[in-house]
Amino acid sequence: MKKLSRFLKILGWSFLIIFILGYVSFYFFTKPISDEAVLNKFKEFEIKPRLTSEIFKEYRFRKLTFINNDTLPTMVFVHGTIGSSTDFIGYIVDSVLSKKANFISYDRVGYNYHDKHETQASIAFEEYLLQYVTKDLNKSKTIIVGYSYGGPIALATKDMFKKIILVAPAVFSEVEPDFWFTNIYKWKFTRWLIPEVWKQAGKEKLTHKEDLRKFEDDWTQNKNKILGIHGTKDIIVPFTNSKYLEEKFPENQFELIKIPNANHYLIWTEFEQIREQFLNALEE
Repeated sequence: MKKLSRFLKILGWSFLIIFILGYVSFYFFTKPISDEAVLNKFKEFEIKPRLTSEIFKEYRFRKLTFINNDTLPTMVFVHGTIGSSTDFIGYIVDSVLSKKANFISYDRVGYNYHDKHETQASIAFEEYLLQYVTKDLNKSKTIIVGYSYGGPIALATKDMFKKIILVAPAVFSEVEPDFWFTNIYKWKFTRWLIPEVWKQAGKEKLTHKEDLRKFEDDWTQNKNKILGIHGTKDIIVPFTNSKYLEEKFPENQFELIKIPNANHYLIWTEFEQIREQFLNALEE
């Protein structure tokens, strides 16, 4: 009996330590970082960003702009939840891609460093913000890349661009997973445990399914050429999302690239394959 009690005590402490380490690690990698820290990420690279603080309506957001050559097309990255403008650094500093494109990447409202505003948890709001970000660009030479929750934002646009690329897009309400840990945000007596940026993600997660239903019947109003890229082992945003779009759009408008066994973090883990698709889109 004493051995069992000791075993359970060790097991309990082990789980607690693992939980604390996981919590701290995840917070460290997801928390918004200062302007100085953002710029430091580019110190070792030739390509240097212009970091600006801009206002859309009454909301302030941070934008990274990389102009390699005025004649090149522009790729605009829309991050997911949790996410930031720095999620796409690997592509921005890539020696091949940087010769083919200019780049814009921005922090959506609620995900900025020391953000005074909460996420609006609204695809419509985010689509208007994307309009604002792209208003001075030559849209016929602009590619929009929406990752995860950034996917429906890119898909909601009515503007005509060179191309829209959706990477693991969360666009279909019927297969939107309900994760148990969102209850930590939902319950008031545990919400205090959650860092601020996670609260923004929790707010978006809890409203996303209902928000999608307002748009799903209208996705095909988007007349752009669309490329979908999705991992078949994605459990956060199931592959069914992209299959759903493949069925809704005509074959000559929507192309789906499936990456076998890839999970939701494919923008990092499947870099080479995704970079190849970006290059193909730029050269079309």
